[in-house]
Amino acid sequence: MLKLLGRTSSINVRKVLWACQELGLPLEREEDWGLGFRSPQAPAFMALNPNAQIPVLIDDDFVLWESNSILRYLANAYGGEAVYPASVRQRAAVDQWMDWQAVELNPAWSYVFHSRVRKHPDFQDPAALLKGQVRWAAAMGILEQQLCKTQAFVAGEHFSLADIVIGLSVNRWFGTPFEHPHFPAIEQYYQRLGGREAFELYCGPGQP
Repeated sequence: MLKLLGRTSSINVRKVLWACQELGLPLEREEDWGLGFRSPQAPAFMALNPNAQIPVLIDDDFVLWESNSILRYLANAYGGEAVYPASVRQRAAVDQWMDWQAVELNPAWSYVFHSRVRKHPDFQDPAALLKGQVRWAAAMGILEQQLCKTQAFVAGEHFSLADIVIGLSVNRWFGTPFEHPHFPAIEQYYQRLGGREAFELYCGPGQP
């Protein structure tokens, strides 16, 4: 059986949980790793992931870290063509938006989220907070443009792995209190995702 290490309050752990739900994969989970639980700096954990970060996936004798890589592995290993298409170009589009989420979108929301949701004392500088809000809104503006083109999901007409990773980030956008620009395509997209069972499980109230 697949085994996942990591707490569910982590957006990256919820990526994997959502993917397993979409793929119908049974999963054993050790939640008690990460913030508020056992430290991933522990030797036993670092033997699995030297970066000391969650999640970690264990599939028999195979160990994998980096959440987006885990999603791709699960789709490749367990018949996930419905969410990770075999077509080279369609798959490249999914990969593009998954990579954009990790490289551009995640850093954009980091300061604002830690300030307004986590209430972390190191993230309370007003100027940095405003700069973070502008940066985050700019990234979401790119997503708005893409959704205006597709009128459906991030990488095209059909739901894909890209919608798992970006859907969780969109949930974080709406769950972080500050004055948001109006992005109607993103709001419609958020409602569209709300019809999925896994979205209700991993993007519900209290899970920013």
